[in-house]
Amino acid sequence: MMSQTEFSAMIELLGWLFFDRRTGMQILLLVLAAVLDYQTRRIPNWLVVSGALYGAIYNTLLPPTPHDNFLFPLMGLALGLVLFLPLYLMRAMGAGDVKLMAMVGAFLGPADTLYAALFTMVSGGVLAILLTLMRGTALAMLKNIAMYFQISLVGVANRAAPSLQNVPRASVGKLPYGVAIAIGTIGYLVLHQLSFI
Repeated sequence: MMSQTEFSAMIELLGWLFFDRRTGMQILLLVLAAVLDYQTRRIPNWLVVSGALYGAIYNTLLPPTPHDNFLFPLMGLALGLVLFLPLYLMRAMGAGDVKLMAMVGAFLGPADTLYAALFTMVSGGVLAILLTLMRGTALAMLKNIAMYFQISLVGVANRAAPSLQNVPRASVGKLPYGVAIAIGTIGYLVLHQLSFI
């Protein structure tokens, strides 16, 4: 059971997170991206570019630690881009999602971007399962997974790289991954702020 003092301290820590100019702006941009992605299935370039610029400039002028320099946000941005670029190339994710993760990197720097991406992937998996259950497409999703697994095994047995490009499959619907990026990143920020991570 949490005491009143511990609860007050937790609320104060969360207040610092949400009202800090760096993390507060990041959370605001992530929530806006999630809402737009959910409503339109698009994340606008103006949002990710302005957010990335804000994060890069802010972290360059006011670095999180004294030894950080202009490379801190640029390395985070590059890592965010590189982590999700393969998913875009496999057509498992949209370009806006990749750019949004790059924006997250400009705010967080390289180390925290890696954690935010891991939390995002877990959030995306949970959201995908929930959406397929809500839409009643769980069986179709399992059939797709089984088909991909079978094709991969055949490719390995034939010592050839499996190709999923021309495989006909019934779509189980698209996931607005901007929502998963927002939930994963904000979840990571909150848990990190409360010293759980």
